[in-house]
Amino acid sequence: MKTVSLFIPCLVDLFLPRIGEATYRLLARLGVRCLYHPEQTCCGQPAINAGYTREARLAAKHFIDVFGDDEVIVSPSGSCVCTVKTHYPELLANEPSWRERAEALAPRIYELSQYIVDVLGVSDCGARYDGKIAYHESCHILRGLGVSTQPKKLLSCVREAKLVPLRGAETCCGFGGEFANRYPEISAAMVQEKCENYLASGADLLLLGEPGCLINIGGYLSRHCPDRKVMHLAQFLAADGRGEL
Repeated sequence: MKTVSLFIPCLVDLFLPRIGEATYRLLARLGVRCLYHPEQTCCGQPAINAGYTREARLAAKHFIDVFGDDEVIVSPSGSCVCTVKTHYPELLANEPSWRERAEALAPRIYELSQYIVDVLGVSDCGARYDGKIAYHESCHILRGLGVSTQPKKLLSCVREAKLVPLRGAETCCGFGGEFANRYPEISAAMVQEKCENYLASGADLLLLGEPGCLINIGGYLSRHCPDRKVMHLAQFLAADGRGEL
């Protein structure tokens, strides 16, 4: 039996705990033993984005201390995985011992769909959904990690579901953490366009792998199209498409 350490990011822990629970259930169904370090905290991504480099270094060092001895780390947030893999070595570049530890950790952390497809070699998770689904390509998952075929491979194997094209699937939804706060008008226009493309696709459900995108898109839909839903990939696959946000 394979064993992984779960990294559950802040947004999931505080606002979307069902994504963390679904991640655990899904991996357990696939025969993976999951460990959880209760002392884990934020990866430091918000601090990095806001320019608080000192605080970000402290968060990075704590993360490395907590997860440094784990063979494999899996997370349902591509942006947090990208932070650890890409930004930690840069953030700690002037501290050789910490940089080495960051570089050693980087190859051992995976976004959820990436781990399931590339490491476990699984494409069919046993999920079922009678309807049309579309997939939004979150920026950090697509551009930061180069993960695109993996989630779509998992979705294409969902029984009875029809995966339909989404116009502008690779276009940012406008969240971007600090971006949405600093440029709310631009962010609002971007998420409106994303949701209009979703409605035009004819899909019953929009799926994605990034908690931040889910909060942004889900917020717009709840205000303007409450009958349409967006769901994290982990929930969809773990609950056979019947989970709720």
